[in-house]
Amino acid sequence: MVNCAKLGKELPAMIYKPFEDELGQKILAEVSKDAWDMWLEHSKMLVNEYRLDLTSEKAHKTLKEQCKAFLFGEGEAQAVADYVPEEN
Repeated sequence: MVNCAKLGKELPAMIYKPFEDELGQKILAEVSKDAWDMWLEHSKMLVNEYRLDLTSEKAHKTLKEQCKAFLFGEGEAQAVADYVPEEN
């Protein structure tokens, strides 16, 4: 269990470190699985809407910056104008 930085309550923790750096360790220690799942959905939207090339270092840097902003409220997370999520 972890006191989730994103959702503000105690929830099941992540079971793996998503990045091999300081941010990955912080996510493992402070972010719930539920919040990480929310980030994964948001990141798909960013990749698709901004057509990020995931083979480029620049795209990875952008996604990590957005991840930090999304999960911890540090910086400004991008919102995609006119984005409408798919209905299941």
